[in-house]
Amino acid sequence: MSHKFTFYNTLSRKIEEFNPREEGKVSMYTCGPTVYHFAHIGNIRTYIMQDVLIKALGYAGYDVKRVMNITDVGHLSSDADTGEDKMLAGAKREHKTVMEIAKFYTDAFFKDFDAVGNKRPDVVEPATNCIPEFIHMVEVLLEKGYAYVAGGNVYFDTSKLQDYYVFSSEVEKEQLQVGVRDDVEEDTNKKNKTDFVLWFTKSKFEDQALKWDSPWGVGYPGWHIECSCISMKHLGEYIDIHCGGVDNIFPHHTNEIAQSESYLGHEWCKYWFHSNHLNDKSGKMSKSKGAVLTVSVLQEKGYDPLVYRFFCLQSHYRKPLEFSYEALDQAAQAFNKLVKRVSELKEDGAVDTAAKEKFEENFRDAVSNDLNTSMAITVLYDVLKADINDATKLALVESFDKVLSLDLLGHAKAVSEGPSVDPELEKFILDAIERRANAKKAKDFATADAIRAELLEKGVEIKDTREGVKWQLI
Repeated sequence: MSHKFTFYNTLSRKIEEFNPREEGKVSMYTCGPTVYHFAHIGNIRTYIMQDVLIKALGYAGYDVKRVMNITDVGHLSSDADTGEDKMLAGAKREHKTVMEIAKFYTDAFFKDFDAVGNKRPDVVEPATNCIPEFIHMVEVLLEKGYAYVAGGNVYFDTSKLQDYYVFSSEVEKEQLQVGVRDDVEEDTNKKNKTDFVLWFTKSKFEDQALKWDSPWGVGYPGWHIECSCISMKHLGEYIDIHCGGVDNIFPHHTNEIAQSESYLGHEWCKYWFHSNHLNDKSGKMSKSKGAVLTVSVLQEKGYDPLVYRFFCLQSHYRKPLEFSYEALDQAAQAFNKLVKRVSELKEDGAVDTAAKEKFEENFRDAVSNDLNTSMAITVLYDVLKADINDATKLALVESFDKVLSLDLLGHAKAVSEGPSVDPELEKFILDAIERRANAKKAKDFATADAIRAELLEKGVEIKDTREGVKWQLI
């Protein structure tokens, strides 16, 4: 029996109780990366929140099957079907083939995706694997009168729909039309401003690296059609939840719904889950700003990738989150304190089942209430403060980490066992502590401070306690 689960459905613009088509099972599709460059930490925030959604659904008793695409063709530099193919731009930038670029950045993406504790999707499908499916869908849309050929390209005709702007109010429609469409070069082949490309032919780019034969000439698919076809290939004619970032809502997800439901003749996806932007002080993170801040870069700067996950979990997925190194440092301090508290717990007897079930219910309520991750973390702190034995606390930490995925027990074990230290370094540390003690006895505080500074330079922190001087590697 599944627990009641609610989250904000972008399609209805309200928090709804989730009811899948099949009892206890969830079919989920998430938009994957366009692998022309590194995924920045803003992209990774979206995947962290999707991962928490999947694990929270699992915690509430659902069995989730998740499919994700890899865009390795067809995504242009403007989402409005103009500009250059992002993959081709990446290949030119790095003097590699498009497939070399795709392989390199797919591997880099999953390295960072894994590092922050995410579970890999059940199916990952590159767009270039599905050309026959794309062509078939375009053929059906043409047959049904939802598409037309112009200038060699095939376009979806948005005027054939009763409501193209399924995610938006009347006021937003005008803003979306102006904001997305007026600042880009106009495609004169389009009958309507909002029409979008289903299949490009050589009339678009003579130098396109990846191209295939089709009934309309040699060419390649439009970006939007990829997700519809890959989803249907692996999940069938209906999906329960479609995920993405808020920047996917228009035009990408709007276009996915238009073509999918015109092709199928029925509703395609009932629930839409969108995560908000990660901003820095200058605004939304993006790849166009130059240097790309990735999880790997954070690691090189000495941050545990799971500290970044913890930073994201402290905020709600629907709110913009501002990144700064000061904020990440605060998250690191809180995370390290949390790990230390867990490391001090002892296996002391039997688990109190009644207490464990009560706290698990509190945790389930938090994550099932529009994915309230900050409240879920509060429940974890409540457990650590509670008047229950350590065995029960450890069992609850392990239970909660099925969703939080912060590897708290693994980190705590590492703290308890302490880092392995080179014997020569250990001898140097102990000698330095003794020299400092002698200097303090002689009231030579300048030398004592100099020895402390010398140890810090070697990554060793010392603390004077009642039990004597304690040291640790930092």
